[in-house]
Amino acid sequence: MAIIAVFNQKGGVGKTTTALNLLAAIAQRGERPLAIDLDPQGHLSHVFGARPRHAEETVCGFFLHQTPLDDIAQITRSGVVLCPAHLDLAKLDALLGKSLNVVLRLRQGLRRPGAAPGTVVIDCCALLNVLSLNAIFACDLMLIPVSCDYLALASAREVERALNALEPVLKRRLPRRYVLTRYDARRKMSEDIIVQMAEVLRPEEICGTRIRENVKLAESPAVELDVFRHAPGSKGALDYTALLDELLPVLGGA
Repeated sequence: MAIIAVFNQKGGVGKTTTALNLLAAIAQRGERPLAIDLDPQGHLSHVFGARPRHAEETVCGFFLHQTPLDDIAQITRSGVVLCPAHLDLAKLDALLGKSLNVVLRLRQGLRRPGAAPGTVVIDCCALLNVLSLNAIFACDLMLIPVSCDYLALASAREVERALNALEPVLKRRLPRRYVLTRYDARRKMSEDIIVQMAEVLRPEEICGTRIRENVKLAESPAVELDVFRHAPGSKGALDYTALLDELLPVLGGA
């Protein structure tokens, strides 16, 4: 089992798009990955077609009532097993706090025998809160999407500082990869961001794969499909296949 958390503290960088299509790329290879939606907005759940009526039927039930993850999981049309989100996730900071016992809850739940036999991808919210801390402590790899703009890169640097500050608690350097999204080689800003990323981040932790700006990729969530179901021959499908290929060696020891 390998656990990937997709996180950036800035919205609009392609975080949910990356989680969605990375899960779909894994499913394309015959595996049944587990998606965990930790964003109260529930965009990943929505694209996968999940419409839970009650908070107890979602990840809220896991955190508040210790409901096993496999009891709230559902199979999606993409072949992905989903633990959906609910708006009430936004209340968890106030209800649970951030004690070590609380932030380890997801890690312990995922490592329960039979809980997640395959790859797990966690879609985090854009805040460093109890939910994203649970993802950080649970994951084997942090994947940080960085769209081709200066604010997204500044946010990625904040993520880097936060992860470094947690090293004494984690007792290791958490493996991480930064992936450039919404890349357009015709735009000077895209090339500027590439240069600046190499200056402020460890070059070996920057993905060589770039997720190109693509109409099919952008429109697929609107029709509630991953890019492989919506446009399997598109640049978006090719790019997320390449990203998975690049990440597999990193996850090999997980």
